[in-house]
Amino acid sequence: MQTRFTPVQLENDRLTEANAILRKCVHCGLCTATCPTYVLLGDERDSPRGRIYLIKDMLESGGRASPEVTHHVDRCLTCLSCMTTCPSGVDYMHLVDIARQHIEKSGRRSIRSRMMRRVLAMTLPYPGRFRLGLLAAALFRPLRRLLGKAGFGELAAMLELAPAPWALFGGRRAQAAPAGEIRGRVIMLEGCAQKVLRPDINAATVRLLSRMGYEVVTARDAGCCGALVQHMGRERKAISQARRNVDAWWQIVSAGPLDAIVINASGCGTMVKDYGHLLKGRAQYERKAVHIAALTKDISEFLAGFDLGPPKRWSSLRIAYHSACSMQHGQRVSEPPRELLRKAGFAVVEIPEGHICCGSAGTYNLLQPELAGRLLDRKVGNIALVKPDIIATGNIGCITQLQSGTAIPVVHTVELLDWAYGGPCPRGLEQLEDRVSDVPDPGVLAPAAE
Repeated sequence: MQTRFTPVQLENDRLTEANAILRKCVHCGLCTATCPTYVLLGDERDSPRGRIYLIKDMLESGGRASPEVTHHVDRCLTCLSCMTTCPSGVDYMHLVDIARQHIEKSGRRSIRSRMMRRVLAMTLPYPGRFRLGLLAAALFRPLRRLLGKAGFGELAAMLELAPAPWALFGGRRAQAAPAGEIRGRVIMLEGCAQKVLRPDINAATVRLLSRMGYEVVTARDAGCCGALVQHMGRERKAISQARRNVDAWWQIVSAGPLDAIVINASGCGTMVKDYGHLLKGRAQYERKAVHIAALTKDISEFLAGFDLGPPKRWSSLRIAYHSACSMQHGQRVSEPPRELLRKAGFAVVEIPEGHICCGSAGTYNLLQPELAGRLLDRKVGNIALVKPDIIATGNIGCITQLQSGTAIPVVHTVELLDWAYGGPCPRGLEQLEDRVSDVPDPGVLAPAAE
């Protein structure tokens, strides 16, 4: 793609980066076929190629972001399916980040839109505030349909997705000591929203790793990975959150050998693996960020490097594995979760149109509820075709989104693995326990010595 940035503009590092990305695009349009919003709407401006043109014109002009550009960039899910498809290696992820930062600084949004985005940025990354917000949402949940009819779709979506208040105080804490000889040490990111919505995921991760002989460390000062605010164009806040995590983890990294930073929310994993880019050029942080990004692995990616042995439980359960966009497109981790589930004794079935987003996409289902709802209906319809007993995925956002649209239980992949290898039945699967049986101890079956 030909660009027309001036020499003065190219003195700006951010515009120089955008220029290099734009010049890689060859207008082929292959990305349109895999873009969820283009598939739904058929509007070129809601395709990666169309957005690239809009972003190019906006950045070259150097002026305020127009309402048109803001509208169509806001509709992007950042699912990154286009990057998996692109034959030219266009770095759309970082280009759209640059565009969102420009829009956040220069665009004009309605007061309602600005307030909604501010509330999300000030609430979701902080577990204490988020829990209080969910409790308040539970009180006002009966008003969701009325708010939707009155034109407050974003608020109605927030209330629709809010869990029952008693669900916020259940779950298991992440505590377990390594079994037998200590094999190694890993850091686990506890997360922000996941820590509130489904603490069982962290608990299952700790139990599974502890059984393998790993010491699981959590950094008290670590918090949100920064992805939620980064995708809203608030890069300064994302950098602040990333620096906080780097500082917290570096103390542990410096204290002794470390095998990995294990992350069980794929959206967070994609973000942390990009810390080297986010903190590039920042004194005292770039080198550490690159090292931390290299240590970071999704839990399934880490487990795939080991032989977990035969499962302690066996089942006839059919698992529809939903590969989160941040997993399959962001991190390019596709086969390990499926293979782990198969080895654990589950029958894994593929979901038609598995590359299409479920509509969660961080805060997308709250900020773009109409499009998110259409994508959810499409995803749930495809899942129903394969008639699974359980839906498994590796991201808390997908779990929340999918469970809002189907009665089929949705759990994290690591919860199923923990169950198969000796852990408790995941919450919500109690009605399926009779289809899971313990594998007899081989020593019990061995014939007695004469």
